[in-house]
Amino acid sequence: MSREAATLSAGEAEGEALVLTMALSFWGGIDPESGLIIDHSHPQRGACVSGRVLVMPGGRGSSSSSAVLAEAIRLGTGPCAIVLGSSDPILVVGAIVARFLYDLPCPIVVCDIAGMVSGDRVRVAADESGAARVSGPADAVRAPST
Repeated sequence: MSREAATLSAGEAEGEALVLTMALSFWGGIDPESGLIIDHSHPQRGACVSGRVLVMPGGRGSSSSSAVLAEAIRLGTGPCAIVLGSSDPILVVGAIVARFLYDLPCPIVVCDIAGMVSGDRVRVAADESGAARVSGPADAVRAPST
């Protein structure tokens, strides 16, 4: 898999993908102390975003999500990168704050997320020019788990 993407926050990171089936608000949805998804209504509740490439359709509200993301990045419990299906300026603010205050990058890009799978190793390379690439294992038809 190799996809062109648009940079929202520059940087490079590589990690295991955590693909969410629905948008997530960091405010009330993530515990910044542990990196766990705590939103009671989220299908991936209990999953940990720490050090993972977080892949999701988009963010979900609350301007306070930027502060929670920046804090999680500062604590080392945030995702190493975020890949979005649609742009979310609130999450971008959190990544920019973490870079500015703590010198800790969290690249954020927008691209087609169809076919991305949790557990795959994914690399995000996003430069200041706006060009980005998301790469990892080849998209393949996966056999169902038994």
